[in-house]
Amino acid sequence: MLEIEIKARVKNKREIKARIREAGGEYLRTETQDDAYFAHPSRDFANTDEAVRIRTVGDEYFFTYKGKKLDYQTKTREEIEIHIGSAGKMAEILERLGFTLVANVIKVREYYSLDDYWVAVDEVFDVGLFIEIEKHGTDYEPDELVELIESLGIERTQMERKSYLELLLESKRRLNDADGNSTDV
Repeated sequence: MLEIEIKARVKNKREIKARIREAGGEYLRTETQDDAYFAHPSRDFANTDEAVRIRTVGDEYFFTYKGKKLDYQTKTREEIEIHIGSAGKMAEILERLGFTLVANVIKVREYYSLDDYWVAVDEVFDVGLFIEIEKHGTDYEPDELVELIESLGIERTQMERKSYLELLLESKRRLNDADGNSTDV
């Protein structure tokens, strides 16, 4: 299954939510997501453009593998996700297999439905405010996603292909550099 997705940085939450509603978007729910990302013991996911995470949403837990991005405009990639009974037990299994925790990305996500898409307005702790447009399937047209996000008043210069994890790690590196600590995060 493909995760067909595009993301952009936004400045004004109230404004982007109004644009989503004006376009016909329907508010669904708000949830806090805590995503624990892990490093593979022998493969550098930063180089292979993959990710493994455990997501906690309330008392529900999901284990996800994400493959490399498939194009240069969007964040579309293979995604395999399963519901699990315990985030702690899954983390313990990964650690026993040699995986190490890289970081937790925590966000408050507001979900909307718009045509065949999920639209999310994300406040990502220590990273910023974003909009994501996503659907799951096997067929996709990158230009369709670009047109949809542009119809909401988003410019191409606001679009972001980096993951929230990459953005968080960059932010932490900048903070460490500003503090005079040049060690890796």
